[in-house]
Amino acid sequence: MEEVDEDPSVTLIPGVNSDKKQLCFAWGPGEMLMCETLFRSAENQDKSPGCPYVYIIRKDQDVYSQTLRKLFNESHGIFVGLQKDEKEKAGKSRTAQLVRVSKNYRSVIRACMEDSHQMAISTRDPAMHLHHSTQVSILSAMELIWNLCEIMFIEAAPAGPLLCHLLDWVRLHVCDVDNMVCEVLRNESPTKHENFWNVVTIFVLQGRMDEARQLLSKEANANPTSVNMCKILDELMKKMPVPSLNSIQTLTELELKWQHWHEECQRFLKDGTFASNPHMETLCKILLGDEKTILEKKDLMTTWYHFLVTRLLYCHPTVKHVELHVYAQSSLDLFLGGESSPEPLDSILLAAFEFDIHQVIKECSIALSNWWFVAHLTDLLDHCNLLQSHNLYFGSNMREYLLLEYASGLFSHHSLWQLAVDYFDHCPEYGRAYLEHHIERIPLDTERKALKVLRICEQRMMSEQVRSICKIMAMKAVRNNRLGSALSWSIRAKDAAFATLISDRFLKEYCERGTFSDLDLIDNLGPSMLLSDRLTFLDALPKYVSLVCCLSNYWNRSYCCRLCLGFTQQVFKHLRKLVLK
Repeated sequence: MEEVDEDPSVTLIPGVNSDKKQLCFAWGPGEMLMCETLFRSAENQDKSPGCPYVYIIRKDQDVYSQTLRKLFNESHGIFVGLQKDEKEKAGKSRTAQLVRVSKNYRSVIRACMEDSHQMAISTRDPAMHLHHSTQVSILSAMELIWNLCEIMFIEAAPAGPLLCHLLDWVRLHVCDVDNMVCEVLRNESPTKHENFWNVVTIFVLQGRMDEARQLLSKEANANPTSVNMCKILDELMKKMPVPSLNSIQTLTELELKWQHWHEECQRFLKDGTFASNPHMETLCKILLGDEKTILEKKDLMTTWYHFLVTRLLYCHPTVKHVELHVYAQSSLDLFLGGESSPEPLDSILLAAFEFDIHQVIKECSIALSNWWFVAHLTDLLDHCNLLQSHNLYFGSNMREYLLLEYASGLFSHHSLWQLAVDYFDHCPEYGRAYLEHHIERIPLDTERKALKVLRICEQRMMSEQVRSICKIMAMKAVRNNRLGSALSWSIRAKDAAFATLISDRFLKEYCERGTFSDLDLIDNLGPSMLLSDRLTFLDALPKYVSLVCCLSNYWNRSYCCRLCLGFTQQVFKHLRKLVLK
């Protein structure tokens, strides 16, 4: 059943009161021009004429962000490199290649995030600080989602390694414990610091057993009464069977080892080994996967997906892809506890855990502020052959539709439009039509820019656009009285009528001044002179005049030369008639 579109949200424009002022607007390629009209309702007549404001409403505001220029430029190279890779390798080598591309995209996101963070720190303007901080949050969410999609869809690791990837994901994105660790270790007595046990607990919640054991050794050195408990807990952490990426053991062997280790932890807890130290007892309960105890530490985890991965680590270390969505939904419910509703980011991550690619893309399209993310992620997933069966009802597939939307936004920018050309090139169904539509609307401010656009059109054999650009530039040159440039553009456009018109201007100029302003151009027309009979005449005239001038020095010496001069006079009479016509 086709999904019904929802009503668009209302966007309020600052400073505009629609009850008092009427508005008019005009659409552009990537933006809308809106202004207040001078017409007012009868009950709100104002005697003062005033000056109407003009508003520019952009379709994709992020295109104009200086901090995101790096994201657009760097990712363009990655995108083009992926399209040009003709060797569609199979199996593990192809997967490894796509994972590398995915990591390259994520590294660009992280670099832009760090740049935005530095700009937020350095600026003194509160508005700019808020702007850059918001960008940091958005980019952080983008990398978080992309990394999870990389784990779930591109790598698609089996049970065991899947948990390893999820642990790395949590450690990278969720809880930054390093600053807290430095603060604790700088203290003269780290074990007496108020955050000492919080740091140890965070390490355990993230499965970072080596770091947790190092801190426990400090507790053993500082408190002789805790030596035995620290030693037992250290052994339990050391012996914990954790799946690894390159392990050769089977899932059955891992489950058996984990079960024996779990029973050992349970025995020490029941014996009351850690009863005298609540912190160590809590750590032992976490190792046993006690959900109530883990939930009590939700302030240290901060997010439900951290709770999910911790829960999997200590309860279901051999979890499979198909089981993840069940644990994800229950973890979200337990973590929120009915106190708050899920946010858009939560819905996106849940869709990823459910392996619902199309829902992930849809939610991201709604939640994120630009098309960059969904366009590049969808393209990468399409190369993984995960979107082949999904076509949109109006004929295009999802990949092409999103790339077209993203590239259309780039075309509204004065320099990023050049990147958009490559995106259109790799949209086989509608890319050329979109390129023709947008390239005609590029403002040709300079000849250099016009030549860039012209080269793009010529490379793609877009003959209509080539003629249009040349005519526009020729008319501009004529208005500026640059006849040589105008003639050059008209010849390039193969416009015989316009070339004839400019040739007449040249001939008129010669009749008035006796010289040509662009003699080098006229002397080097070559085969182009055949475009128009007037152009052919213009090409021959300087050479003929030069010959006559040479012969005129011998006027009295040759009757033939007198005849030649008489013929020349007839030519000039004819020339004047052409010009006057």
